[in-house]
Amino acid sequence: MRQRGGVSVETGLPLVLSDFLDYLSSVKSHSKNTVKEYSYDLISFLKFIRLRKENLKDISFHEINIESIDAKYLDSITLQDMYAYIAFKDRVDSNGSAAKFRKVASIRAFYKYLYEKIKVVSNNPSYELEYPKLDKRLPIYLTLNDATKLLETVETEKNVFLKKRDFAIMMVFLNCGLRLSELVSLDVDSIHDDNSASVVGKGNKERIIFLNESTIAAINDYLTIRPAESLINDKDKKALFLSQQNNRISNRAVQHMIEKRVKEAGLSSDYTVHKLRHTAATLMYKYGDVDILTLKEVLGHSNVATTQIYTHLDNEIIKKATESNPLSNFNLKDEEK
Repeated sequence: MRQRGGVSVETGLPLVLSDFLDYLSSVKSHSKNTVKEYSYDLISFLKFIRLRKENLKDISFHEINIESIDAKYLDSITLQDMYAYIAFKDRVDSNGSAAKFRKVASIRAFYKYLYEKIKVVSNNPSYELEYPKLDKRLPIYLTLNDATKLLETVETEKNVFLKKRDFAIMMVFLNCGLRLSELVSLDVDSIHDDNSASVVGKGNKERIIFLNESTIAAINDYLTIRPAESLINDKDKKALFLSQQNNRISNRAVQHMIEKRVKEAGLSSDYTVHKLRHTAATLMYKYGDVDILTLKEVLGHSNVATTQIYTHLDNEIIKKATESNPLSNFNLKDEEK
């Protein structure tokens, strides 16, 4: 074992896999746990491929060496091989949907890197590698147009404090996908100079998120009119978002504000605070070129199965779009007899 970005990984990795893990750590800024997950899944995948293609016998799965695997070898791997691996892990390890989903996500991310980033393979069969069937209902979320309408509601707000505070809160929700409790617990010093923020999530687990320029600008604009510390209650002096009574804003106050803004935007009352989290995740996945394991880290999910629901949105939207085509009910008339 050796260290990679603070993560212990196996030695004897193919150079291209080693480079991919470096890319995840240094360029994509994935957490240690996420890099480990990719590493374990892809090592297992490549061992299976050698077992399958070379009909290896008299050797345990753990002992299969993958160090010699190069780009040419990876280019020979087919979609059929990938599905065979998922089936193999299902038989051997009795993988549930979450484990199978993570393996599919790892393979897809690896081959996207090989094909689109470093261009060492001639095709990407993983494009057609399906995620396990999802049983959960699709999340309710705002479209990009509806999200814009919601943000625009503050433009008519006459109270400058509420205008800037509410806009900053909505920008954080819609760009970062925080839970309500996570947003309320933010302190001024939670925001760092490198535009990252420390967020305390479920189970008191801390994670780092990154804020885009528009969100940082909204927060900084709000901070210019945030009451001076001398006016804030002692226990709430560090709180980022304050109420008009100069206390840390409460969960209910945020909920009430969002309900008010949703109504002003002429949107359905179904769009609650948590639906803004769904919206952020959906927009990141649809427009941000974000893979599912990255999205898992951003949202603070402990299990990728919780995140997988967002990967099924595109197919659902495509299906509905196809069905709405005005020619969808066009049929060839029977010939007259």
